[in-house]
Amino acid sequence: MRAWLGLLVVLGPVLLVAMDGSVLFLAMTRISAELSPSADQALWILDGYGFAVGSLLVAFGGIGDRYGRLRLLMTGAAVFGAASAGAAFAPSAELLIAFRVLMGVAGATLLPSALAVLSELFTDARRRAQAIGIFAAAFAAGFAIGPVVGGQLLAHFWWGSVFLINLPVVALFLLLAPRLLREVRTGGPGRVDAPSVVLSAAGILLTVYGIKRAAAHGPAVVPLVTAAAGVAVLWWFVRRQLRLAHPLIDLRLFRDRLFAIAAITGLLPLAAWSAVAYLGGIYLQSVRGLDVFDAALVTLPGAAVLTVTCVVTPAVVARTGTRAALLTCHFVIAGGLLLLLPTGVSGGTGWYVAATVVAGVGYGISFSVVADTAVAAVPPERAGSAGAIAETSNELGNALGIALLGSLAALVFRLQGPDLAGTLTETLQVPGITAAAADRAESAFVTGLHAAALVAALLHAALGFFTLRHLPSRRRSAPAPAPAPGPLR
Repeated sequence: MRAWLGLLVVLGPVLLVAMDGSVLFLAMTRISAELSPSADQALWILDGYGFAVGSLLVAFGGIGDRYGRLRLLMTGAAVFGAASAGAAFAPSAELLIAFRVLMGVAGATLLPSALAVLSELFTDARRRAQAIGIFAAAFAAGFAIGPVVGGQLLAHFWWGSVFLINLPVVALFLLLAPRLLREVRTGGPGRVDAPSVVLSAAGILLTVYGIKRAAAHGPAVVPLVTAAAGVAVLWWFVRRQLRLAHPLIDLRLFRDRLFAIAAITGLLPLAAWSAVAYLGGIYLQSVRGLDVFDAALVTLPGAAVLTVTCVVTPAVVARTGTRAALLTCHFVIAGGLLLLLPTGVSGGTGWYVAATVVAGVGYGISFSVVADTAVAAVPPERAGSAGAIAETSNELGNALGIALLGSLAALVFRLQGPDLAGTLTETLQVPGITAAAADRAESAFVTGLHAAALVAALLHAALGFFTLRHLPSRRRSAPAPAPAPGPLR
C-alpha cells in the first residue's frame, strides 16, 4: 500500500512537468494580447521551458545519483512552485520567459529522480514494470491534457491561472513525499561533466535562436552566424562525448538500429504534436473565431484518443511486436497530419478534429513504446543511459517542434502576410487594419500551418520507410519489461 501511495504522490510532479510543456498552447492568444511579445519572444515563452528541461535532464540524473534523488526531487518541486507563481504574475514577456526557463530547470530535476524513487518503492520486477508503465502513461497524458486544462482555466480566469494550478500539487507533494518516499543515492561512476552540460545547452540555444531570428526577421548576418556557432558547439559536444570515459550522453548507443529508431521516435512525434497543437490553438481562436472554451473542446477528442492509446498500447505491442508498433506510429501520424491540409480560413474545424484524432493514435503509440524499446535494445548495464536519452529526446522534441516547425510557419507568414507585424495576433490588432489585410494575414497563417504539417508528415513517412527497410521483423519482437532504471547520465 505504501508503494502505491508513493506512486500517486510522485505522479503529481510528473503530470505538472508534462502538462506545462503544452498548457500554453491555447493561452498564447491571451498572453499576446496582454504582454505584446514579439514573434520570437512568443516562441521562447513556449519553448524556453522545453529547452531547459531537455538540456539539463541527463545532467540532473547524474547529480541525483550522487547527492540524493529525494533531496533533489524536493528541491526541484519547491523551485518549480516558486517559478510557477512568478510566471503567473509576470508583468512582461521578458520576465515570463525567465520564469518559464526557471520552471524548466526545476522540471529537469523531477523526471529522472521520480523514476529512480519508483524503482526503490517497487522491488518486485512485475509491479515495478506496472508502475513504470503508469508513470509513462501519466507523462503522456500530461502533454495531451495540457491544452484542455489551459483552455478550461482561461474560460473563467486570467492567463496566469494556468501556472497557479501547479501550486496546490507542489504543496501536497512537499507535504507527503518525506513521509512516503525514501532517499535514493547510488553514487554512480564518474562525475557529471560540467563542460558537456554547458556545451549541450549552449549549442541547442544558439542554433535555435539563430533559426528563429532568421524566420521571424529574415536572413541576416547575426542570426546566420549565431546558428552556425550553435552547430559548431554541438559538434564539439558530440566529439567530447565520444572521448569521455563517462559521457553525459552515451552516443555509442546509437550504433544499435533499434535504439536509434526508438530515440528518433521519441523526438519526432512530440515535435509534430507540439507544433500542431501550438499553431492549431492560434488557428482555432484567431482564424476560426472560437473562444478559448470552445477551442479546448475541439482539442478534447484528440487528447482522449492519445491518452487511451497510451494505456492500451503495451498490451497490443506484446502481441504484435515493436516493429509493427513503430511502423504504425509513423505512418498513422503522417496520415493524420495530412488531414490538416484541407483546413482553411472559412472552414476546416472538422478536419482539424479528424487530424488530431488520427494522429493521436500514432502519438499514443510512440509515447508508450519509446522508453521500453530503447532500454530493451541495449545491454542491462547501459539501461540507465538509454532511458535518459529516451526522456531527453521527448523533451527536446517538444521544444524543437515549436522552435523549428513554428519558425517555418512564421517564415511563411512573413513572406505571404501583409507585413504589418510579425505574428497573426499582432497583425489583427493593428489599428485600422483593412478587411483585405486581415484576410491576407489569416490566409498566410493557414498556409504556414499547412507547411509545418506537410514537413512533419514527410519526416514521419520517411522514418516509417526507414524502419520498414532497416528493422527486420526477426528482430526482437517486443520490448522486455523495463528493468529498474539505473543511473541516468
